[in-house]
Amino acid sequence: MVLGFGRKRQQPASTAGGAGLPRQASGETGPMSSPEALAAEQAFREGTANLLDIIAPASFVIKADYVQIGSLYVRTLFTFTYPRYVQTNWLSAILNYDITMDVAMYIYPQESRHVMTSLRRKVGQLESSLQIEREKGLVRDPELETAIEDIEGLRDVLQKGESKLFQFALYMTVYAPTLEQLDTVTKQLESTLGGMLVYTKRALVRMEQGFQTTLPLAVDELDVRRNLDTGSLSTTFPFVSADLSSNEGILYGLNRHNNSLVLFDRFNLENANSVVFAKSGAGKSYAVKLDALRSIMVGVDVVIIDPESEYKTLAEAVGGSFFPVTLNSDKRINPFDLPPVGPDSDGESVLRSQINMLTGLVRLMVSGTTPEEDALIERALFETYQLKDITADAATHKNPPPLLADFQSVLQNMSGAEGLLSKLEKYVTGTFAGLFNQPTNFQLDQRLTVFSVRDLEEQLRPIGIYLVLSYIWNKVRFEMKKRILIVDEAWWMMQFEDSARFLYAIAKRGRKYYLGLTIISQDVEDFLDSKYGRAVITNSSMQLLMKQSTSAVEKLADVFNLTDGEKFLLLEAEVGEGLFFAGQNHAFIKIISSYTEDQIITSDPQQIMEMRSAANPEQPPQEAV
Repeated sequence: MVLGFGRKRQQPASTAGGAGLPRQASGETGPMSSPEALAAEQAFREGTANLLDIIAPASFVIKADYVQIGSLYVRTLFTFTYPRYVQTNWLSAILNYDITMDVAMYIYPQESRHVMTSLRRKVGQLESSLQIEREKGLVRDPELETAIEDIEGLRDVLQKGESKLFQFALYMTVYAPTLEQLDTVTKQLESTLGGMLVYTKRALVRMEQGFQTTLPLAVDELDVRRNLDTGSLSTTFPFVSADLSSNEGILYGLNRHNNSLVLFDRFNLENANSVVFAKSGAGKSYAVKLDALRSIMVGVDVVIIDPESEYKTLAEAVGGSFFPVTLNSDKRINPFDLPPVGPDSDGESVLRSQINMLTGLVRLMVSGTTPEEDALIERALFETYQLKDITADAATHKNPPPLLADFQSVLQNMSGAEGLLSKLEKYVTGTFAGLFNQPTNFQLDQRLTVFSVRDLEEQLRPIGIYLVLSYIWNKVRFEMKKRILIVDEAWWMMQFEDSARFLYAIAKRGRKYYLGLTIISQDVEDFLDSKYGRAVITNSSMQLLMKQSTSAVEKLADVFNLTDGEKFLLLEAEVGEGLFFAGQNHAFIKIISSYTEDQIITSDPQQIMEMRSAANPEQPPQEAV
């Protein structure tokens, strides 16, 4: 973009020397003047390369309607009229176009005393015309009366010094690889500006001058000006960029567009859900840890599903709880626990919701069921609760809940449940019995709670995550407060129908309970291939896209409607950089942290080993977890 104050073009003064020419030897009193010397100097000049030779295009073809520079087609447009009223930042619709374009503005300040004389003369002419029409008995002319009012208003503000008058010239030069694309882009610009009653024309027969006018030379060769006062001129201010700063929330990073801080409160959006997509090593977990740490500082509870135990240091640093979900852990969660009956629910709805959750859990345990088996499971679950005298009556929900072994006993008395029993055996009395068949001895009573599933067997991981999410969801519905639930590597859950559906339900209903769901995934393709994965993205008002692989960026572009420039940013982004979407606004940000925060949340193995060596200098370095 070229922004300059108008001036007349001046021809450069001739110089005696040339590029690459040696200076005169000391002792010479004047320039070479003999014909032979001048010819030698000219020949030497022609044999040297200068700046023009380097930047000049291979060809320059001038047509009446466009200029062809090498393989590019170029066309310049100028604005010749503006509407009566213009909105602030009206030019952003053009500046944000994903096209190659140069925009030049020329501002010519005017002397107020000369302007006042011209306006006085003009208002006299208009008043005379109005008086003549009245004497002839003609119908009033609103256009004439409006013009008089505008001039009188302008005279008032100019006389008081509240405003000044300028002449303003606006030019746009567009570039395209083909003539057809040039015509298409030109029509788009003309249509967009015409919709705002800002009309443009092509610089016909003056395309060369138009191209030179939009170069960074500050020379207006077209000289198409219009009068604007200070207020109208301010609406053309072109330096616009996304601003995501607010007076509340937490610091997410640095806005790379304008170096401002990205301060934002996710709970002010339609929902507080967030998704984070990045390739391995791009800094997605680092960004989410920083989000969690700063959210805790402003009074938000954070619950994390941790697949690699990398949040343990964070939990210890803030005095939170760390719950390893393993067969050997001393902490247990009973999937049959009933949540308390809230003021907006009753005993029957709570019981039915719990049975629906347990049905999904059993499906995961037995690796899928038939419709007949689903009916058996539902009937058996109702009977299992009845064994403990738990019914739709809310008062009975205070009774001790059943265990998975009680559910197995009920199934043994049902015909057609033999297949289910054989598959459930390992979870009741087999190798996996300790994880699902004991009473709950754990509570969400800390500001930060981490559930680690790193040491959980591969086939148990989706079941364990589903169980933990169910437990968290029951607690969230009972006590409404600001919470963030972080699910790291959520593509694990997208592989299974029931767990994916359950995660989608949390994303859809969490807003009612002041819950914000954060989904992290490095396997973008598997996540997006799931219909529930795309639905989770649709129900997330905040997204963070960091460095991506070439194969994944195309799918993200389809989902998030990314421009070619944004795709390039994701491919070339450094560690800790990415596109931050918050509602309708988005910006390219860099995640920043303090030294103390970095020591707490880093997951760089080399940095972790150095920190451990510094803490225990006498011990040999150990492998980073």
